[in-house]
Amino acid sequence: MKLSKAIHKELYLKMVQTRRFEETAARLFVEGKVHGTAHFCIGEEATGVGVCTPLEVEDYILQTHRGHNQGIGKNMDIKKMMAEFLGKETGYCKGKGGCMHIADFSVGSLGANGIVGGGIPLATGAALKQQYNKEDNITVCFFGDGATNEGSFHESLNLAAAWKLPVLFVCTNNFYGMSTSTKISMAIDDISIRAKSYGMKGLALDGNDVVNIYEETIKAKKYVLENGPMLMVLNTYRWMGHSKSDAQIYRSKDEVNEWKKKDPIKKHREFILTEKIMTEAELDAIDVQAAQDIKDAVDFAENSPEPKIENIFDDVYA
Repeated sequence: MKLSKAIHKELYLKMVQTRRFEETAARLFVEGKVHGTAHFCIGEEATGVGVCTPLEVEDYILQTHRGHNQGIGKNMDIKKMMAEFLGKETGYCKGKGGCMHIADFSVGSLGANGIVGGGIPLATGAALKQQYNKEDNITVCFFGDGATNEGSFHESLNLAAAWKLPVLFVCTNNFYGMSTSTKISMAIDDISIRAKSYGMKGLALDGNDVVNIYEETIKAKKYVLENGPMLMVLNTYRWMGHSKSDAQIYRSKDEVNEWKKKDPIKKHREFILTEKIMTEAELDAIDVQAAQDIKDAVDFAENSPEPKIENIFDDVYA
């Protein structure tokens, strides 16, 4: 499959937007403008962007708490994302949910989830709805390696397989569940083989290769619509800690630096230049555009009003 220049431009732009979004959000956190915690996906940009970009609006996604790449990949509004990060009224959850709970039904995002594996049964239910209504679309559920040890993962995969639901389970494997290495928490090296337990197809990919992920997602959607669920594992790495409070004493700087050499943005840029799809000048212009997009998002967020105290009970259902 040979991707067009327009698709390469979109993939590259979205990954750079994600990187700049994360770097800027991290700075705002240090400046005291972001409260609570934050989970950054720097180093994992290709996973969410590669999977979500080829999807249609009618395809659902369930995001993780580390899902800004997934949101940007699915064309969520970056300004609303940043506003929510800063707790402003113009954010996706009107400033009440923070970055772990953004959702945008208009583009097919059924929401991010702060619970490990929390989105997996929700995705299974969404796929059941699609099957029941005979819709020609799928549900994509993102989760980390740690979630594959949760009961919700195994129960959902079993049910989805038994009912042949149109759901693509996507494990973003960054090899650490918080501070616990998969070498300690699992007796297997390849998470994708767990699919065999439920009679479904499993696939492991280089999570830093956005082109391959894009291509395989198109194939996976076709497969899922015709055959039922599938497990796709994207092996990648988070450059930063699990959250802002993570001292990262469980891994070495050498290990992190080795993974930084596999930077998904640099990898895609080199591919584009080698294949003569775009020039250095064109790619530099995209870098400038991405930086401006994030600056505009910060300006929008910082100039937005704080949530009003009289609206504290709005949208609360209990």
